[in-house]
Amino acid sequence: MKQIKTSVTHFLFVVIFIAFCTCFSNNLSAQGITTYQYRQVSANNTDEFIKRETTYWSKVARAAIDKGTLTFWALLERVDGSDMRNSPNYLFINTYRSIDTGNVWNAIAVFPKISMDKMETGSISTVTSQYFMQGQNWEQATKAVPANDFKYVIMVYHNSSDPGNFIALEKRHWAPFIKAAMDNKETAQVGWGNASVLSPSGADIKFNTVSYDLFPTLGTALLQDWNSNTKFPTTGLDSLSKIATTMPGREIYRVVKVESKD
Repeated sequence: MKQIKTSVTHFLFVVIFIAFCTCFSNNLSAQGITTYQYRQVSANNTDEFIKRETTYWSKVARAAIDKGTLTFWALLERVDGSDMRNSPNYLFINTYRSIDTGNVWNAIAVFPKISMDKMETGSISTVTSQYFMQGQNWEQATKAVPANDFKYVIMVYHNSSDPGNFIALEKRHWAPFIKAAMDNKETAQVGWGNASVLSPSGADIKFNTVSYDLFPTLGTALLQDWNSNTKFPTTGLDSLSKIATTMPGREIYRVVKVESKD
């Protein structure tokens, strides 16, 4: 009898474990996978690079979004930096419905009469790094109009001892705070989100989560003025600081072009 009870308990554990894994896997799949690809473009190639990306590749992304294989594409241009000649100055953000879909970047299918050498940007740019990410939370001002208001992004790179808990704490404390602050006009910020790093990882990787703050102008992104009566979520901020291992890094980008399913 004891052996039967043990077998039943083991069986139930296996069933629950499989159900949990299936649920977890489905949840990850539903969220999609995002790539952050950083590139360096020399000053003499900047105009041609932007022209080709906005004229051709944004349309290829649009076709993939309409097909359902891609849900988001963005080209961002960095506007700050201490070593801009040798640092990545462009960031592509692509969100795939399934990372295993295959090649969605078939420019010839969208522009059959234009040769690839007129469209490609690999020869005039250098990929410096690529990260696989997963978006976790998103809040925006109720009255924000993305096409008009989402012009500049502050990318904030966090490194913590517990990235999962860091994301959870931001969701619990910062997300409701910034949502209310944006709606109450306590800040010029119009959007906020965060994401976790799936790969790469290791001692040489300087961040394991990212948050992003959106603003309508460069001035508002730089100054980040707050209403004098704003009450910050100090308890949550203290909890975040306790598991942060380094000071967060910040970079400001101009939104060049966006294509999305919404």
